[in-house]
Amino acid sequence: MPYPTPFPVRLADEIARQLGLLTDQLSQAPADQAAQILGRVVDADTGVLGRVTTLIATGSRFAQEQAERGSLPAEVWLALGRAANEMDSISLDLDEHTEAIKSLSTPSAAPATTMAAASAASPLVVRRHR
Repeated sequence: MPYPTPFPVRLADEIARQLGLLTDQLSQAPADQAAQILGRVVDADTGVLGRVTTLIATGSRFAQEQAERGSLPAEVWLALGRAANEMDSISLDLDEHTEAIKSLSTPSAAPATTMAAASAASPLVVRRHR
């Protein structure tokens, strides 16, 4: 007799499904709504990206324990640790821009001339040194 799927596994499946729905909504949302969605997703503290980063870091600690017991190859733990570190770095990079994203969803009190200047197209290539 098969074992019933544990609640946390069902929860992970449901979250993955919900993320798919959110992706669909984001792709079809008007600009102000898309900005609200994206602002909440990239928020490093309470957003989806921050929470997923914490989840991967927790998974890395689990994998470390299992690797120390010999149940998992050390490479699994190292890969999860690297992923958590990279996601944290990406989250911090995006956190710098969260307010700019969120500001797209709210009307500004700035004069129209300031808004026009701020809305001017800018080059889409940004050089970054790592």
